[in-house]
Amino acid sequence: MSGLIVPFKGFVPKVAPSAFVAQNATLIGDVEIAANANIWFGCILRGDGPGIRVGENSNLQDGTVVHIASRGLMTTVGRNVTVGHMVLLHACEIQDESFVGMNATVLDGAVVETGAMVAAGAVVTPRKIVRKGELWAGNPAQKLRDLTEKDYETFRRVVAQYVQLSRAYMAPAGDAE
Repeated sequence: MSGLIVPFKGFVPKVAPSAFVAQNATLIGDVEIAANANIWFGCILRGDGPGIRVGENSNLQDGTVVHIASRGLMTTVGRNVTVGHMVLLHACEIQDESFVGMNATVLDGAVVETGAMVAAGAVVTPRKIVRKGELWAGNPAQKLRDLTEKDYETFRRVVAQYVQLSRAYMAPAGDAE
């Protein structure tokens, strides 16, 4: 395990042994990272309130910021989720097997349901629900279209690629491909 691990108010971030946390990622307070999850370079997960949970095999790509709301809303990222580069997740729920594109924002109380997608650059406003099988885009985000089996194949492929890539980074120096 690497990264900057910062205890806060008696909480120490918990990282599964098989998870990857990049050296310059920062985990603060009530944060839990599950098996095979991968937290990439420059990510900040600030759990200085009710907490942040990242599920198995999920990837939070470079520059992503995850935070909670002081009024008691935590942020959860389910299993097999892809969160693209430079995403902001604030006090929201990203359910299993969903996909959040690069530079998107998901705000307080919003839910991205299992098997849903938020397009790159989209802004999901507070308390909106991105339903299963839907792609939302724009600012403010709204439904653009239904997802296809090809979309779901891409979701699965990206998750697998990021787990594999994290293994290369976790290999002893010189062993990475």
